[in-house]
Amino acid sequence: MGDVIRWGILGAAKFAAQHMGPAIHEATGAKLVALATSSKEKSFPFRMFCPDLEVENSYDALLARPDIDAVYVPLPNHLHVEWATKALRAGKHVLCEKPIAMQADEIDALIALRNETGLLAAEAYMITHHPQWLRAREIYRSGVLGDLVHVQGHFSYDNAADPGNIRNRPDTGGGAIRDIGIYPYGATRFVTGQEPLAVRAQIARENGVDTYSQVSADFDGFSSVFTVSMRMSLFQEMSFHGRDAVLRLSAPFNAGSYGEATVELRFSDGRIERDRFPEARQYKLQVEAFGRTLRDGDAYPCPLEFSRGSQRMIDMAFAADTP
Repeated sequence: MGDVIRWGILGAAKFAAQHMGPAIHEATGAKLVALATSSKEKSFPFRMFCPDLEVENSYDALLARPDIDAVYVPLPNHLHVEWATKALRAGKHVLCEKPIAMQADEIDALIALRNETGLLAAEAYMITHHPQWLRAREIYRSGVLGDLVHVQGHFSYDNAADPGNIRNRPDTGGGAIRDIGIYPYGATRFVTGQEPLAVRAQIARENGVDTYSQVSADFDGFSSVFTVSMRMSLFQEMSFHGRDAVLRLSAPFNAGSYGEATVELRFSDGRIERDRFPEARQYKLQVEAFGRTLRDGDAYPCPLEFSRGSQRMIDMAFAADTP
């Protein structure tokens, strides 16, 4: 592997144009080489920040290029496993948008293929690369919270009920839990290192997709409640409530665009300690971590085994609710 990882993107998704494309282009040790899209117009936003970008008119054509080391997959959820598999079989490292699969057991095949090929395959769960979450995990592990009693998370936005939007379509793996529920679920697992023992769920649906849910999960020694919706005003927050202190994260998932990422530690005696992370860019950090794993052999912060655990919790939430 050379010093620079050469990237291709499968599909001209809006998110890729606004976030991951620029992150790949700007990341140290990375070069955005090609985009696969059959729409010339959809390539224009990418060429605004990467003028020398080459465009292929099919995903297969991009995967056949020998000058591509790694691909980013921002396709609709139901296509993730298919194209991650094709990319690995084509000899490409893969960073795939979350959720990387529709069911936890689908990730087993990706883990096996990753091991067979020796390539890196990972879910683009960017918060594990942000110093805000690394600091939160450090605080938890220090024991300063005392015994952890309860974790609470909220993530919502208002997504207009447009039937053409992939988040509103059951056939494309839409719904709020798969889109954003993975964040508070996975973040709790990332900080505590624990897996849910039992899950209860109340889920509201429209046209076959979940639009609101309240999921309660029991972990070893603490409880949790997560509210997720794509029919509520924009809001996000996470808190970890211990016997001795409360750890609260602002802008925990969309650091920067939602607000400044902070970690606040509030003690029972009224003392408050804050860490601020105004400059950290988690998508760029994610790309650079991917590159360090390929070049230097560093352990990747979010391996497929971790992603399988988050997907298992999503599966448990759906199984716990009766439509």
